[in-house]
Amino acid sequence: MKRILVAGELNVDLVFRDCRSFPTPGHEVLAEDAQVVPGSSSMICAMGLARLGDTVAFAGKAGADGWGDFCVAALQGAGIDVAAVRRDPALRTGITASFSTRGDRALVTFAGAIGALRADDIDDALLAGAGHLHVSSYYLQGALRPDLKSLCARARAHGLSTSLDPGFDPEQRWGNEWPCLLSEVDLFLPNDVEFAAISGCGSVLDGLRALDNGRTCIVVKRGRQGCATLGRDGNLLESPAFALDAVDSTGAGDSFDAGFLHAWLRGHPLAEAMRWGNACGALSTRGVGGTARQADAGEAKALLETSP
Repeated sequence: MKRILVAGELNVDLVFRDCRSFPTPGHEVLAEDAQVVPGSSSMICAMGLARLGDTVAFAGKAGADGWGDFCVAALQGAGIDVAAVRRDPALRTGITASFSTRGDRALVTFAGAIGALRADDIDDALLAGAGHLHVSSYYLQGALRPDLKSLCARARAHGLSTSLDPGFDPEQRWGNEWPCLLSEVDLFLPNDVEFAAISGCGSVLDGLRALDNGRTCIVVKRGRQGCATLGRDGNLLESPAFALDAVDSTGAGDSFDAGFLHAWLRGHPLAEAMRWGNACGALSTRGVGGTARQADAGEAKALLETSP
């Protein structure tokens, strides 16, 4: 199987766990734990794919700074080809600070280089060496977004399949470009909040029917409810989640993407690929951050075999 090319953003997560409360102006709070971990949807998905045994290359931009060194080293440590990661001294690598209490989580992000990757940074030679193109964080990748459809068309011309995880829109505008954009996308992998906003529909089934174009497979991630897609009969095809004791759900949707793609690219039936996604998403919650406890193929198979 040819390698998977992930085109996306690089940033670091500073995770402050079990804060006594959220910080407020003029006050200091204590956290029970703090860690520096690889962040960004694209990185987490790429590292999840590599953990499952897939051959992965990453195209992105980072600053020529210590945080950029951290991101590139994390990718290399996972066995990912970073030849297409560009280091730009004019940029600063993005950082997200995550503050969690027992009941909720708050994030603060400095975008930095997150939005700097452009479609023309991904040349035809890079596409020709891959079998699949995956893009995450559509709304954060400001320079890539306007030409993403043409990039997917170029990928298709080179024989690649394509997938897109939109991520959350911080401006909550969501846009109306989706019917046009999805015409060049094979797999669309939003979560339920994103999908409701993008489709404008109150139910997952109505949204799936509204955006159905006869080509794009849309799989909606629903957290503890598993995932859902449109079945061949036009009704909802659901796959239940796996119940595990979660330590941290950061990046679980990106690990879902990795598990789903791992199975789908090997020709597994759609329902089985959905179960792989659910399993890898669930198993990733065993550790702090998105990449600490991502599943390998053996762990995912074991969970799939022990759960009906």
